[in-house]
Amino acid sequence: MMTRTTPDSVKKRDGAIVPFDGLKIEHAIRRAAFDVRCRQDHADAIARRVKDLVIDRLAPLYQNKIPGVEEIQDAIEATLMEEGYGGIAKSYILYRENRSQVRFAKSALGLTDDLKLPVNAVEVLKRRYLLKDDRRQIIETPSGLFRRVAHHVAQAEANYRSDLETGEVEDAFYRMMRDREFMPSSPTLMNAGTPLGQLSACFVLPVEDSVEGIFKTLADMARIHQTGGGTGFDFSHLRPRGDLVGSTKGHASGPLSFMSIFDKATEVIVQGGRRRGANMGVLRCDHPDIIDFIEAKVGSNALRNFNLSVGVTDKFMRAVVGNRPFDLLNPRTGRSVRQLGAHSLFDLIVNAAWRTGDPGLIFLDHVNRRNPTPALGSIEATNPCGEVPLLPYESCVLASINLDRMTKDRAAGARVGSAAVDWDKLRDRIHWGIRFLDDVIDVNGYPLESIRAMASGNRKIGLGLMGFADLLIRLGIPYNSRAAVTFAARLMRFVHRESSAASEKLATERGVFPNFEKSIYLQDNRRLRNATVNTIAPTGTISIIAGCSSGIEPLFAVSFVRNVLSGTRLFESHPFFEEVAKDRGFHSQELLAEVAKHPSLAAIKDIPSDVRRLFVTAFDVAPRQHLEIQAAFQRSTDNAVSKTINLPADATVEDVRGIYLDAHRLKCKGITIYRYGSKSGQVLSVGEEGESRSDESPDFVAVGQEYAGGCTGGICDF
Repeated sequence: MMTRTTPDSVKKRDGAIVPFDGLKIEHAIRRAAFDVRCRQDHADAIARRVKDLVIDRLAPLYQNKIPGVEEIQDAIEATLMEEGYGGIAKSYILYRENRSQVRFAKSALGLTDDLKLPVNAVEVLKRRYLLKDDRRQIIETPSGLFRRVAHHVAQAEANYRSDLETGEVEDAFYRMMRDREFMPSSPTLMNAGTPLGQLSACFVLPVEDSVEGIFKTLADMARIHQTGGGTGFDFSHLRPRGDLVGSTKGHASGPLSFMSIFDKATEVIVQGGRRRGANMGVLRCDHPDIIDFIEAKVGSNALRNFNLSVGVTDKFMRAVVGNRPFDLLNPRTGRSVRQLGAHSLFDLIVNAAWRTGDPGLIFLDHVNRRNPTPALGSIEATNPCGEVPLLPYESCVLASINLDRMTKDRAAGARVGSAAVDWDKLRDRIHWGIRFLDDVIDVNGYPLESIRAMASGNRKIGLGLMGFADLLIRLGIPYNSRAAVTFAARLMRFVHRESSAASEKLATERGVFPNFEKSIYLQDNRRLRNATVNTIAPTGTISIIAGCSSGIEPLFAVSFVRNVLSGTRLFESHPFFEEVAKDRGFHSQELLAEVAKHPSLAAIKDIPSDVRRLFVTAFDVAPRQHLEIQAAFQRSTDNAVSKTINLPADATVEDVRGIYLDAHRLKCKGITIYRYGSKSGQVLSVGEEGESRSDESPDFVAVGQEYAGGCTGGICDF
């Protein structure tokens, strides 16, 4: 009787020799069998039987030589066909073809993917994050990127006495990023361990009412943008257009004229950079030039590199509700120059937002009620996306935890809709995340000494979340349900409580932040290392790398087409939807293609109703539900929440008015809306009745290369 022998080794496609592993053959067959049979017990039995037959086929052929991966895969195909599993063989062949296309796409990118990331994640890494030599050739792998960041940030540990070794901390930071459980913001990924060394995403700069002050701020902005940061400005201190200029007895040109200079400078700087420049422009509701500011983007392409927000006060909002007049004040003199009906001014704001998406609102009084260091001044502006209110010259370092990887039994394959949050794991990653961000403050290379002083004095950090929509699906909670709002509030309470606990623990090791004596925490003797700990940011490209939904936004589509490489478009489907479709027996390529023609599953009757209710997209979520989710997170977030209130194309001006009024009542710190189709060049293209408005992909929902969800028309690039 012949004894079966298993090949000892396998030659990989890159030429490396690795031990033969029959379980990999079994896994590949099981996946193809499950796609066809849709029953796990059948797939398991077929996989075990065919694996043994494949090894029997290979044994005599490769007694004295090493098979390659392709030769093993050929043997799997042949065995499946011979055993009468034609449908499974077809599924396996299609999988091989898809993987071949993915390998070709990655090869075309010219880098080694040592973490087996999706093609689009690899493309994003290549374009933005991986180091290049002087010939612009990639010299870093994805795991090398994460090791570079972890090593650089962990060097801060040497500044303090701790039970942890620097190498131990570095390894913990590396594992969180490698496993895509935690991701710092773009400047940290780009610049850690490089000569540039600037790791902060968010800055606010003052704009003084003098030519010297204005152009100093412009130069400071240029330095920040050059290093990958975004800037926010309050232009309310500038005298209004037509006001007296004392030195020349001439007329002032007003805030809008100087904003246009800042906008042009941003455009020039970004041409040599790795990312689009981003600014937030704020003007108070009582500034005499407020009407020009409100209508700055209506019917024009002005201020393309700015998000705009009106800084509104409680006094103004009360006047709006009471339909009373409201004074416009000259910031140079503090005197009223005219009165407007507050309700009429509010009408102009909501009309402009309905037409262009700008301006949003910043609720200044509520922001300053939560200002952790009021003795240092009032907060007047935020970073470009509104989630970090900051004092002049303050900065903030950001990172986000991937909630999709914070569930129990994830590796064991818990079914979609039946998972549970792994609160212990989430707590652990929160504590490591707070430590990471506190270390970033120490190793950061600040562009200005004034920024270093404020950052070191307040040590503001913003640990946030991404993958919220994915987590809801895993838990079986529809995003557009009351249960989602309740869960959001519970989740963020936990995150803030543990973040604060982590900061308090660091304070016992390293001391409180230097401005603690001037903070609101002194009265309660809450000894914190950081003046703020949490921010909900738009995660953009870092959520693409992490493979999860963006921030706390809903899914933007279930299946869609993405432009990845020049001339190349890849079809993507949400993996949870495919998993459910296979498990429930309605999966097919034809169905996925049909889903990709629609922004919502609501009208696709071939999909069970309970699945349609769970896999909701932004087009299924009512504006009030968007707002309730934002408010639930804001209640336990000491910085602010970036959330786009997505509106359908047929939303009315009254819809916008209601949202803005409700946002103030719900004590949000700011509010941003976007009505579909209101801005040219939006990155999510979906026509009426599910047809795309893009000539390049006329039948499918189509998205830009770096779109991850949320803001489809503004500047949400962080």
